Amino acid sequence: MNQESAKSLEEMMNEKPKKKVNWSAFVESDAVNFFNAHELEKMSIEDGNGNKAKLSRQKDNAIKVEYSSTTIL
Repeated sequence: MNQESAKSLEEMMNEKPKKKVNWSAFVESDAVNFFNAHELEKMSIEDGNGNKAKLSRQKDNAIKVEYSSTTIL
């Protein structure tokens, strides 16, 4: 990691918390954008809280998205 992108612990603690995003909204926006930007064929992601998603590119260049989410009450 280079010095310009490295943040001190103090800087990270003073940052505002990021808004929690719904898993399906994240998968259908940020994950799909990353998938397209890097011209990937397949991608699997997991958030460590039971939420999983698989993205795959179809022959007609469409993107197939499968995801599951877990809610703890």
